[in-house]
Amino acid sequence: MMTEARLEYNYLGNSGVRVSNLCLGTMTFGKTATGTGVSPTQADEELSFKIMDRFAEMGGNFLDTANVYGLGLSETIVGKWLAKHERKLFVLATKVRGTMDKDNVNAVGLSRRHIVESCEESLARLQTPYIDLYQSHVWDNATNLDETLRTFDDLIRCGKVRYFGASNVCGWQLQKIVDRIDAMGLNKCVSLQQQYNLLCRQSEFEEFMVCENEGIGILPWSPLKGGMLTGKFKRDSKPDPTGSRIGFVHTDEAKAMQSAPAWSKLNGDEGFWALIDVMEAAAKNHGQTVPRVALRWLLQKPRVSSVIIGATSVAQLEDNVAASKGWSLTEEEMSQLDAVSPRVTLYPYEMIWRINGPRNNPFARSSQP
Repeated sequence: MMTEARLEYNYLGNSGVRVSNLCLGTMTFGKTATGTGVSPTQADEELSFKIMDRFAEMGGNFLDTANVYGLGLSETIVGKWLAKHERKLFVLATKVRGTMDKDNVNAVGLSRRHIVESCEESLARLQTPYIDLYQSHVWDNATNLDETLRTFDDLIRCGKVRYFGASNVCGWQLQKIVDRIDAMGLNKCVSLQQQYNLLCRQSEFEEFMVCENEGIGILPWSPLKGGMLTGKFKRDSKPDPTGSRIGFVHTDEAKAMQSAPAWSKLNGDEGFWALIDVMEAAAKNHGQTVPRVALRWLLQKPRVSSVIIGATSVAQLEDNVAASKGWSLTEEEMSQLDAVSPRVTLYPYEMIWRINGPRNNPFARSSQP
């Protein structure tokens, strides 16, 4: 039962569903996981249960996983935990697209076959009759988009899925998803799960403009950039390879990924350290921690429905949840963080933003009735 309501709630895009403004991401669940999410900080089942217990106690009702996380292990752990709780109290999100069987050429992508098969398998692992939010994990060049969207819509119509969301797409892809859904009269795309943090702001160029125009909620993942925005790493001090994903990657840069950038790439970046300085100053000003500043910056951004946080300990979860409510960054601090965090001014975006700066009409930026 949710006995300690510390989190706040937002609507999931233009749906009528309310979700906690922090969502518990479960990529780190599964100590013996293989595939996506392998790191020395993976949580075993016992610790995963403790983290989910504490999240629920603090009012968290939104859980996010994916079939490819540990090749089903994360979903299995979430399902075992969920079976011991009242299902209707939680909003459960998972994803489909990744390779689930290297020996099966059809066990990948967004074809009707793979989506339907994966949905059935996810339902079984999650021990639930329905998925609240089923998301396409990455764009699939090999499948006709109409086939993909019609399949998600069929799953919604038959009650196995409640809502459809997209993830990891570029601007034209998201707009095409929206336009084809409208043309075919299908259930809307309610959310976009996209990497978004103070070190990754590229989606502000186009994807988030589509979200604003179409009423799509934003679900930022990797809000702390694999730990780089926690403030715990110090210049020229090699991270412990057994204590963090960043340290793990530092020992072998071939393992670097979006959620765990190579330490050597940022250690010599003066812009990165200038950002950390501003974050530390804001944290001190509010009596908060650096990770909470990174999360609060996202929570105060428009169109963000919920920020997806990961946790490898209950203490880390509790520290992050403290960003949810009760304090805010000032307008000046938000502007300072915006100014010091990297956002390349590419053409034609720079020109469009500069010329349209004075012409801000919120009534003209939404196609919603």
